[in-house]
Amino acid sequence: MAAPILALQNARITFGGGDLFSDISLGIEPGMRIALMGRNGSGKSTLLKAIAGDIDLDGGERFLQSGVKVSYLRQQPIIVPGRTVFAQVQSGLPADGEGEDLGYLVDQVLHGVGIDGDRLLETLSGGEARRVSLAEALVSDPDVLLLDEPTNHLDIKTILWLEGELTAYKGALMIISHDRQFLKNLTNRLFWLDRGKLRTHGKGFAAFDEWSEEILRREEVETKKLDKKIAEETDWSRKGITARRARNEGRIRALHRLRAERAERLAPVGSAKLSVKSGAKSGRVVVEATDISMTYEGEGGEPREVLAKFSTKILRGDRVGIIGPNGAGKTTLLKILMGELKPTTGDVKLGTNLTPAIFDQHRDSLDPEMSLWDTLADPGSGQLLVRGEVRHVVAYLRDFLFEDRQAKSPVKALSGGEKNRLLLAKLLARESNLLILDEPTNDLDMETLDLLQDMLSAYDGTLLVVSHDRDFLDQLVTSTIVIEEGGKVDEYVGGYSDYRRAQTAETKKTAKAAKPKEAAAKPAAPRKKLTYKDQRDYERLPAVIEELEAAIKALEADLANPDLFTKTPEKFKEKAAALAKAQSDKDDAETRWLELEILQEEISAS
Repeated sequence: MAAPILALQNARITFGGGDLFSDISLGIEPGMRIALMGRNGSGKSTLLKAIAGDIDLDGGERFLQSGVKVSYLRQQPIIVPGRTVFAQVQSGLPADGEGEDLGYLVDQVLHGVGIDGDRLLETLSGGEARRVSLAEALVSDPDVLLLDEPTNHLDIKTILWLEGELTAYKGALMIISHDRQFLKNLTNRLFWLDRGKLRTHGKGFAAFDEWSEEILRREEVETKKLDKKIAEETDWSRKGITARRARNEGRIRALHRLRAERAERLAPVGSAKLSVKSGAKSGRVVVEATDISMTYEGEGGEPREVLAKFSTKILRGDRVGIIGPNGAGKTTLLKILMGELKPTTGDVKLGTNLTPAIFDQHRDSLDPEMSLWDTLADPGSGQLLVRGEVRHVVAYLRDFLFEDRQAKSPVKALSGGEKNRLLLAKLLARESNLLILDEPTNDLDMETLDLLQDMLSAYDGTLLVVSHDRDFLDQLVTSTIVIEEGGKVDEYVGGYSDYRRAQTAETKKTAKAAKPKEAAAKPAAPRKKLTYKDQRDYERLPAVIEELEAAIKALEADLANPDLFTKTPEKFKEKAAALAKAQSDKDDAETRWLELEILQEEISAS
């Protein structure tokens, strides 16, 4: 093993009269790409600050090898009024390079994040400020890069750009994130901060579920004699992780069926205890939009079209995702579909008997001065009606992982993740038949995110969700509306991955458009059995998937060896490429097998 370039020995941080964590020892070696896991409030961000040297330890030691550069992306960007974006990013350059003209490096990274260097920091939106902080962390090409929720408030285009930058980055990396796909694509080590102790594993995030569940399964037996509080915490952790493991093939098949139904309709037009109950059924048609466009006055008085002639029909039970670059018009489209905003042209008809519940990404419905108690409870009673059941506010707050002492605290004292949980608690107390969620996943810990996803999967009302979380969309929605810069809007059946596959197919189709067209084929008769090729694939793919899983495990084991990167970087690169291909092939094989399984069921039923 290589010597660590940054380490903590017996580290301890005290908070509120007690230890947030203690006896933490860790080493970061060259080539390590670490996912730092843990529930909200477990101390992940504090540990990252201690590793960065941003805060002092209350006990233990921090070691940094001489000459090693460390960059740290904070969860909340620091805004200095009057400072330009260029100056802020330039401050991330190494001090020993002051005599050189390194402005080109700043320009290069600002081009990547898509921000004008002449803008003032105070004019930036939350997402733009986050991108500037990313640029500041990346510009110095550090030896160790520490990222706290780097994908929060970023659109998918920027997330993909960041993934590319971090894939090419040669230094050591530690990431806190709730974005599963991001962690899966980038990490080869696991650090799990769990109830004040740090556990480590020599594989990346893809191994987290199986590894952590096995630990908790063993611990479940060992903790029977421990006090009630620890037992409850263990129970919560296990429920959260088990929820992730519960996404079985049956649920995926059900989602495929819903997507098939949605495809037919689209053809003519183009462990928090989370639960939700739909109210009375809405009419069959929830929203029907015909040729809607939206134009604003842009800079210099020039018209700016954010939506151009888009039509869709959303029926009861549909789950529709909306994606696009920040500022492209996603929230505008939501407001038009909900009748809150009148389109410049076109028509929107809302269905009957709609009972909507709306999650607002800006949390405008939360009063920062009110307590959690008063935010949820009926005045003077300490109780609230939760989907027809009377609950005490403190008991209900426990369902969302709040401690009893927090009930009387003001909303402004909460972290971003806690505010999102409170907003979800407020939203999910209501009965509804239409859920509108605008960026619900920001700042949530992974367990709460997983249970939210499971709850939404079981919801039998209609769902409209704006999100940049690719895995969240893949596991949840029946169709995806994609808004591009310039106002172009299209709808695709399925989640984000389905949209990307369809986009690739469209590109191939365009490339073949110049070729002579063959005579139109006759409409295919309904299938009575699988074709020879389909039957062969149906029988052989389970074995192929097993082989790919074994290959992936072997490659992950090889890549987990830090000496591979330091001694033979070319071999590391080859194996990393092989791993990416094996994972892609496995995803394709699983998708193909599930499609054939559904087709086989349909043939059997006909």
